[in-house]
Amino acid sequence: MKLWDKGISIDDRIEKFTVGNDREIDLHIAIYDIKASAAHATMLKSIGIIDKQELAQLQEGLQILAQQIKDGTFVIEETFEDVHSKIEFELTQRYGEVGKKIHTARSRNDQVITALHLFYKEQLQEIKTSTHHLFEVLLDLAEKHSDQLLPGYTHLQVAMPSSFGLWFSAYAELLVDDKLLLDAALKTVDQNPLGSAAGYGSSFPIDRSTTTDIMGFETLKFNVVAAQMSRGKSERTLSYALGSLANTLARFAMDICLYMSQNFDFISFPDELTTGSSIMPHKKNPDVFELIRGKCNRIQSLQQEVVLMTNNLPSGYHRDYQLLKESVVRSITDMQDCLEIMAYSIQQIIVKDVDLNDPKYQYLFTVDSINNLVVEGVSFRDAYQTIGSQVASGNYAPDYSKKHTHTGSIHNLSLDSIRAKWNSL
Repeated sequence: MKLWDKGISIDDRIEKFTVGNDREIDLHIAIYDIKASAAHATMLKSIGIIDKQELAQLQEGLQILAQQIKDGTFVIEETFEDVHSKIEFELTQRYGEVGKKIHTARSRNDQVITALHLFYKEQLQEIKTSTHHLFEVLLDLAEKHSDQLLPGYTHLQVAMPSSFGLWFSAYAELLVDDKLLLDAALKTVDQNPLGSAAGYGSSFPIDRSTTTDIMGFETLKFNVVAAQMSRGKSERTLSYALGSLANTLARFAMDICLYMSQNFDFISFPDELTTGSSIMPHKKNPDVFELIRGKCNRIQSLQQEVVLMTNNLPSGYHRDYQLLKESVVRSITDMQDCLEIMAYSIQQIIVKDVDLNDPKYQYLFTVDSINNLVVEGVSFRDAYQTIGSQVASGNYAPDYSKKHTHTGSIHNLSLDSIRAKWNSL
């Protein structure tokens, strides 16, 4: 069954190519199409297209289908083009003519966009919740390890003393920036497109405010052409927000992989969180973080895919949009998995003590030494030259008894301020 079927047969190869894997992908949005259809049916009753009994039948049928989706028994067979045709068929099979009325005053275009907006909205809210959980995990770790030394690096060269508290809370604060973009994406999709039909509205006296309220949208997309053009625009905004969050997780995962290596040896994890080698029995591999890094880098590529697929398309609907669903759904699923496994794994991190007697850390405290001289009254430029000369001649020796000048200020972490920043958004 096809919603656009006019009784004209279509070449099997053309049908297979145009449908693609839509049936599989549509299972992700099936429950949202049910929700939108129920709202649409209620609106049709309010304007006299269907009567009270017909509305009750449609609501009952939609509830049955919703339960099947929840139970995992809902299937879109190959005889159907997509979830929308499957739902209408089931309603028609069960209730007859009233099932054929459900599509009045709407098009598959606004039907798809509405289901996607509802899907994006709910998924973004769940991602925000998971991001907040990771945020709190990182701040807890920052507080727990606030005074534990971590060598800071620039250009991958030993630079200045830092702390694990700074490291954990740095990524926590980056998540605040990501939340800003997630909020922007959420606001973008929280607009009801239902009623725009094929992108040019409907001649029926539809009540779009009613469906907006029923579905819980913050507002509606008032211009029907703009509503249709939100297809692609919403995905672009969503992909940017997901990409920003993915960038934070990918960089954090890279730090973890680096710090776990024997050359750094700053951290470790319980054996059950790592994997081994098929020929090297000593290996303890950070596969979970490498996969987070890889998946998040793939998520970051989504934005370019969306841009290339939709850039400069003229107004109105184009079948190109169908291809966005698979990549966006996969990116959302990957992001949820990465957030969950990152929060689960990082809580079990083992932070190691750094051996300052290791020769590679000989110059870790040169800035502290300069600052100590400045505190004693020496100008910064002369202090810099003095310590620089000691380094060049091989006579520099850090005075660990005075290193608190620098590290003391570093460990004064404003965790409450970072948390307040999150809560203010």
